[in-house]
Amino acid sequence: MGIDIDSLCINTIRMLSIDTVQEANSGHPGMPMGAAPMAYVLWTRFLKYNPHNPVWYDRDRFILSAGHGSPLLYSMLYLTGYDLSLEEIKRFRQWGSKTPGHPEYGETPGVESTTGPLGQGFANGVGMAIAERFLASKFNRPGYEIVDHYTYAMVSDGDLMEGVASEAASLAGHLRLGRLICLYDNNHITLSGETRLTFTEDVCKRFEAYGWHVQSVEDGNDIEAISKAIIAARSEAIRPSLISVRTHIGYGSPHKQDTFEVHGSPLGSEEVIATKKNLGWPIEPKFYIPEDALAQFKKALDKGMQLEAAWKAKMSLYEKAYPKLMNEWDQMMSAKPPDGWDRGIPVFPPDPKGIATRSACGQIMNATASQLPSLIGGSGDLNPSTYTALNGLGNFQHPHSEGREVQGAVSGEWGYGGVNIAFGVREHAMGSIVNGIALHGGLLPFGSTFLVFSDYMRPAIRLAALMKIHVIYVFTHDSVGLGEDGPTHQPIEHLSSLRAIPNLIVLRPADANETAEAWKIAIQHKNGPVAITLARQKVPVIDRGKFSQAVGLRKGAYILADSALGKPEIILIATGSEVYLALEAHEKMQAEGIRSRVVSIPSWELFEEQPEEYRNEVLPPDIKTRISIEAGSTHGWHKYVGLKGAAIGIDHFGDSAAGEVLFKKFGFTSENILNRAKTLLAKKKG
Repeated sequence: MGIDIDSLCINTIRMLSIDTVQEANSGHPGMPMGAAPMAYVLWTRFLKYNPHNPVWYDRDRFILSAGHGSPLLYSMLYLTGYDLSLEEIKRFRQWGSKTPGHPEYGETPGVESTTGPLGQGFANGVGMAIAERFLASKFNRPGYEIVDHYTYAMVSDGDLMEGVASEAASLAGHLRLGRLICLYDNNHITLSGETRLTFTEDVCKRFEAYGWHVQSVEDGNDIEAISKAIIAARSEAIRPSLISVRTHIGYGSPHKQDTFEVHGSPLGSEEVIATKKNLGWPIEPKFYIPEDALAQFKKALDKGMQLEAAWKAKMSLYEKAYPKLMNEWDQMMSAKPPDGWDRGIPVFPPDPKGIATRSACGQIMNATASQLPSLIGGSGDLNPSTYTALNGLGNFQHPHSEGREVQGAVSGEWGYGGVNIAFGVREHAMGSIVNGIALHGGLLPFGSTFLVFSDYMRPAIRLAALMKIHVIYVFTHDSVGLGEDGPTHQPIEHLSSLRAIPNLIVLRPADANETAEAWKIAIQHKNGPVAITLARQKVPVIDRGKFSQAVGLRKGAYILADSALGKPEIILIATGSEVYLALEAHEKMQAEGIRSRVVSIPSWELFEEQPEEYRNEVLPPDIKTRISIEAGSTHGWHKYVGLKGAAIGIDHFGDSAAGEVLFKKFGFTSENILNRAKTLLAKKKG
């Protein structure tokens, strides 16, 4: 074809992406066509990876934050030798393929994160860079840099418009994450038009203000300029790097280059032919891969094996020099908690005055943190309220950060070895960053805020659930019981909203001992994220000598108290801080000869996983008189109480008053439960 090998390879990426989208008659060809030179330079000159082992630990991480450009990533994975066949490329966006419309973690070898919702991948990259720095600080020793990799993200205009990216970029600059490098596909086009319609700020100056190292490459086809910029970014140890590369969306298309029409639609058969002619490419066959180009890409196979082999050799020497550290490394990389990690969890004695479950959770977390070296996380500037600070285990900050004397809620040294991450008032970024930490591997991250602010991080929670990654959310102030802060801070629909997310386990413990069991579930659950919701106000510690043991939480729901007068005629079903109200009502019913049962149901999801026999034992189908009690929306509760039951909840916003006043005003009293029960039983008899 008369072109050099670099140009041949770049056009191979472009044409493979074009044919992929055209074959599916669906997708986004423009970004891969313009960004192909960036991808080629990064993957062939800098990125450290082994296609034979996509999960090799010390690989560089690459995130396509602009997930709509997935044909670019799939092309690179196929061409460099990952377990992704050309047949799978041809099945792009089809049922059962390994090439979904946007990259999905766990579906395609080499995909590091599920991306598509813009800004999420950018923030995931910040989390991965945090994980790399933490583990390097913990395990690296002079001459034994066993954690030594970069995080690269390819980002778009849309990514950088999203607020989550701004939050994450601000924190990354503060933390001086020098091993985070973002390649900005600056093509001046979005889905609906030119960026000058909506996005005219100086992005480079914004990132400079965040504390980033910023470079600009004026010609996105100048691979030597791109290469030099990446070299400079890699040599910048202190600041994360943004490389703005002026590209042309739909590069090579005679009629659609630099237009929004090429963003999210196939070129069309005529324009595909015109583009191939324009770039000197054979019109047929489709999915043509020049042998010289494929051979160039496949060099990654031998190179990757050599890189991993050298790392393994270093690990062998490391094991001899630091056997204890090696044992800890193996344990953390196994993603399993060490034996005896839960021995220090307190057992709380019965206490009618009680303890707030948020406070109990803080005690439990601190009792286990020293036994869980993989545990890392923080809150959205709320440690004094969520009680999630891990005392004495340090603050994750740049080792040479100024202002070590700054007052804060967490004590301990500053450095990349600290496990307490101060996320600041950045809930959305926190959610996406903890996803990135989990995706990196070796660590178990948590993030904490008030339940009402889970709204800010919902997109990240949803993606964690979609990816089935192990992340823990600690949501406190979980009802109107928080009191005087008023309806802006009082969650109503939030429990229902979280329960609607597939793969997310929601736990709302009734007292301190259920909270301990909830924490055990959160640590050991492997198939998705876990949200623990906790009360601000004190909740009585249930007398487990009188009532059932809190271990019943593991099944999602259990019979806490049963009728002493014979088969129950009514069942009270409650969660969280309202369980003790159900117990009080139960005692009053027993005194009046009403046969009642109390069921604590801290997790709908875990309960639904139980065999039908167990579920029918807890909630017998023939006992249809039921009442649910939860200080939140009644949405969804009728699946448990049925058409003949009642749901005591709140389907309106709260108010500003003391928590106990609100509970009384809104009907969360044992007296109201008793009266509602009598009404239901009277209707049944009538």
